[in-house]
Amino acid sequence: MPAHSIGSANISFGLVSIPIKMFTAASPGGVSFNQIHPKCGGRIKQQQICPTCNEVVERSALVKGYEFAKDQYVQFTDDELKALEGEASRMIDIAEFVPLDQVDPIYFEKTYYLGPDKGGEKAYRLLADTMKGSSRVALAKYVMRGKENLVLIRASENGLMLHTMFFADEIRDFSEVDKGENAKLKPGEMELAQRLVNELASEKFEPGKYTDEYRGRVLEAVEAKVEGKQVTSLAPQAQRAQVIDLMDALKQSLGKRRGSDGKAADGAAAKSSDLEKKPAARARQKAAAEASPKKASGGKR
Repeated sequence: MPAHSIGSANISFGLVSIPIKMFTAASPGGVSFNQIHPKCGGRIKQQQICPTCNEVVERSALVKGYEFAKDQYVQFTDDELKALEGEASRMIDIAEFVPLDQVDPIYFEKTYYLGPDKGGEKAYRLLADTMKGSSRVALAKYVMRGKENLVLIRASENGLMLHTMFFADEIRDFSEVDKGENAKLKPGEMELAQRLVNELASEKFEPGKYTDEYRGRVLEAVEAKVEGKQVTSLAPQAQRAQVIDLMDALKQSLGKRRGSDGKAADGAAAKSSDLEKKPAARARQKAAAEASPKKASGGKR
């Protein structure tokens, strides 16, 4: 299925302006459920109820409130909030270029693919190739749906990606977390731990080796119900023994480090492929295909 653009913008650096299209880079694969009334099979609707007045309030009659003190709110209408939004702009104005290894991944929020818009192919290639050769990424601000965003643009896979980022004041202070710095390590524990890391080490990241096994089990149960089968409970998982002696645990881990990780991953991938042939899976694919053109008219961050 071809990708559908969720919006367009212009990347600007110096006097160069590059028209681009934006595409969502990932689609969450979690399994979602609706609330159903078992008596009739109908889907439950949510109501907005005011506990003070004990009455149902229509959504159109609601305003937004910011809690500035315990149970005390200042109210805002949609028009008041609209007036506070950033000025609508399709310009992504690059402020600076920095080395990628200087950007902590904790700041990354969501990823978009960028492709050249009509007439922007040459300038797009110029920026992508230049950034790839410099090993630097671009930082900029961009207004999306009225909200100002800090964004990072980087060269990847012969193109450009855009990451929306958290601002510095949105990142919590890690110093508030106890990191066990007062713990005393026994002689040899560090050496054994390093050996275990080396045993588990790979030269590259292969995301295809990892699958969401819970989602697979849920979808299998869905297919069984669709086909009128009885859903049976899964066998209880073996419980891990509590680790008492760190040194002993490291030695045991090294001793058992001869696994069938590849076989497990292949098996999970095969199950995932089989599910696509099931009736419920086909229904989901059809729904996704029908919904895709709608996404082109507007994005969601």
